[in-house]
Amino acid sequence: MNPFALQLPPRILFGSGAVAELAAAAADYGDPILVVTGASPQRFASVLGALGPHDVVTLAGEPTIDDARKAAELGRACGSQVVIGIGGGSVIDLAKATAMLLGNGGDPLDYLEVVGRGQPITAASVPMIAVPTTAGTGAEVTANAVLTSPSDALKASLRSPLMVPRLAIVDPDLTLSCPVSVTAASGMDALTQCLEPYVSVKANPVTDGWARTGLIHAGRGLRLAFHDGADRGARSDMALASLMGGLALANAKLGAVHGFAGVLGGMSSASHGALCAALLVPVCRANLARASAESRRRFDDVARWLTGDRDASAADGLAWLAETVVEVRIPALSSYGFSAAQTKEVVAKVARASSTAGNPVVLSPAELAAIYAAAL
Repeated sequence: MNPFALQLPPRILFGSGAVAELAAAAADYGDPILVVTGASPQRFASVLGALGPHDVVTLAGEPTIDDARKAAELGRACGSQVVIGIGGGSVIDLAKATAMLLGNGGDPLDYLEVVGRGQPITAASVPMIAVPTTAGTGAEVTANAVLTSPSDALKASLRSPLMVPRLAIVDPDLTLSCPVSVTAASGMDALTQCLEPYVSVKANPVTDGWARTGLIHAGRGLRLAFHDGADRGARSDMALASLMGGLALANAKLGAVHGFAGVLGGMSSASHGALCAALLVPVCRANLARASAESRRRFDDVARWLTGDRDASAADGLAWLAETVVEVRIPALSSYGFSAAQTKEVVAKVARASSTAGNPVVLSPAELAAIYAAAL
């Protein structure tokens, strides 16, 4: 058994209608409030209308260093005492980054890994409440925020236990209006973030339980939510899978799927979930080709939980994943403009990615290149 430490969020509210608790919870932290949300804040007019004094930052797309800089500047100018992120994983990442900067001062580049100075985060973020409206990233319970550096064509993280939201409100009803493409991409991301920690070199008995729960619910809910977005049971399944994946990845490593997705996300505007989905089957296939007996047993577990078949094998699980990618219409990497000409650059970056270090197999450059070719 690997030695392990656990990092848990202070409080989680889960369930249909849970968002009704937001205004009262925010009031406990004071005001004024800075709300970070997506490009159409009117979607949440009833929720935001119940809050005390607040200012709004909107985000279209994935957050950049400059987005975090501007949001923090607004928060400082307004004297914001609490930050609320209501939206998908990108919105919640920007909210976490903003809350950290309000608590610590300085610029995002002072603290960013890889592209910045990587200074330690030493002060608590201002209180931050995460309200996910997609079922995918699990960002509501993780200790990092990913920002894009356009000038470096890279994504990098701000990372500290001090960045974990004070409260996560996970209301599956907020995902009912998700477009089909978002449901597919975010759902595959949630599934991946349960699968990779379970087979990771840093898996532990506690993360195993979260991953198992998430995979069972993703296997039951993903296809149903894709075909019928109004299916509340399926939406609840996926919201729980996303939450379980966030808890699992925060306490165990990920793997090469996320190693690739982080690199390719910095090189394109493709969504993180769609990239994970395009790479999941090729990476799993490569891992199974050289899996140890213990690792293969874990892939057998994944297959049984996803398919609901107690006799399923790793090969059956791989087939289920491949069928699901087709069924929910995940595009190939080439649809985002990636080409074979970028293989050398991509492979070099993926080999160095922090997520890749958690992969159950150390993949060679040739194996990484084959994965990339298959995903194209």
